[in-house]
Amino acid sequence: MALTLLEAAKLVSGNVQRAGIIELFARNSEILAALPFEDIPGGALSYNQEGALPGVAFRGVNEAYSEAVGVINPVTEVLTIAGGDLDVDRSLMKTRGPGVRAVHESMKVKSLAQTWHLKFIKGDSTTTPKEFDGLQSRLTGSQLVSNSGSSGGAGLSLAKIDEMIDAVDEPTHLIMSKAMRRKFAVAQRATSIGGYVTFSQDQFGKQVTSYNGLPILVADSSDIASANHSLAFNETPSGGGSGGTSVYAVSFREGMLTGIQNGTIEVMDLGQLDSKPVMRTRIEWLSGIALMHPRAAARLADIDDAAITA
Repeated sequence: MALTLLEAAKLVSGNVQRAGIIELFARNSEILAALPFEDIPGGALSYNQEGALPGVAFRGVNEAYSEAVGVINPVTEVLTIAGGDLDVDRSLMKTRGPGVRAVHESMKVKSLAQTWHLKFIKGDSTTTPKEFDGLQSRLTGSQLVSNSGSSGGAGLSLAKIDEMIDAVDEPTHLIMSKAMRRKFAVAQRATSIGGYVTFSQDQFGKQVTSYNGLPILVADSSDIASANHSLAFNETPSGGGSGGTSVYAVSFREGMLTGIQNGTIEVMDLGQLDSKPVMRTRIEWLSGIALMHPRAAARLADIDDAAITA
């Protein structure tokens, strides 16, 4: 059964620190807060992805059916290992109190969360074999929709985003940058668009913007330079030029698009090192993503920084 990290944190018994770390991890990424994770044994998940349905037909009395077999594509997703060590000098713990170690651990967890959701979009195991493939490298063919063939792209077209949403079975969320989400807030004030954009609150009390009933998840962070955000206006549009970005539609459901992990995030107190007077903490997570259905996600590319159009 696939659970979100917040749901998993509630099931961690006897380890308040670990449950708190898991919840903190989810709080620092809207994607991680919404994405269900499936716990798997071992270091990989093998599954069959639907390729094409078999044919069927009507027949008359005493007639035979024509044989037809569907296409199934075997897929294997390998878990990746992410984390890091954190050293806090004992003198800092004496002068500032033991809480200073918890502050540094929280910062490490926040950094891991932001790195993970960056790779959720931009991960590419071809160039960096130790990381998992993100949505950008996975979504091709009919799951990649062009907003415009012009050089540099064009302002987001609502007709095109609707086309992208229709490419996903049972969509649950949209993913975009903060800059693009702000354009939806502006569009909401336009009479021709406003009825499709609504606002609500999530479990943390944060405002959630939705388009056509799909909550918008933000894929960047204020702690990372804007030029390095996963969906900054720095993509190369298909028509040439520069300054493009993308929007994604996803189905965060079991059997569609999920995270995979072998156990939740581990927080290990390694104690004082012999080599120097520091207390070491190790944070590690074996994880990845599984695109279990060919229509579990889609990408709308070739969007520039202009206003949204109908």
